[in-house]
Amino acid sequence: MVVGFLLGCGMARYKLKAEDTRLWALVTATVRPHKASRVETPPPEIETVHVADMPKPMVAEKPKPLPLTPFAIGQAIKPQTGYKLSFDSPKFEPDPIEPRRKRRLSRERDPIEARLDLHGLNSIAAEARLKAFVQQAYANDYRAVLVITGKGMAENGILKRNAPEWLADPALSHIVAGISQAHARHGGSGALYVALKRRAG
Repeated sequence: MVVGFLLGCGMARYKLKAEDTRLWALVTATVRPHKASRVETPPPEIETVHVADMPKPMVAEKPKPLPLTPFAIGQAIKPQTGYKLSFDSPKFEPDPIEPRRKRRLSRERDPIEARLDLHGLNSIAAEARLKAFVQQAYANDYRAVLVITGKGMAENGILKRNAPEWLADPALSHIVAGISQAHARHGGSGALYVALKRRAG
């Protein structure tokens, strides 16, 4: 195509010589049409994944329901074994006085060597007075004293409820041997016998 164009232009404008024509014929005899070389890129290989080879999604298993225990209407439920919740605060108090000794105190065969009346005191003052009284009685080598707390409203007074816990103070563990409710002649439920330990040495 290019050669034909050039020849056409040459014949139109120029008059070729015989030598030029012979050379031009040699040139055109060696010309071959140009083919554009295409580099074909092979398509990427697609990896085939089988469904059976794919990892299975993790699914959390539901816990199995516990079997129900059959029961009849009106039947009491049996308590389960193990720990139980209790809303009652634990009570700390010294051991009770040995029964024979308590009997001797109530009949005044063993002397009650000192008495303390806590009537009219608030809780803080009563606790301090009671502990000081017991320590002084122990220092005097007394073996039994009487503490009058009073019964309070509906026999549930603060001093009556708290006095046993005050006497259970670890600081008094070497002093107090035991406590018990007093006999009616000594105040009944509004008073306490307090037995004291013998001093060492």
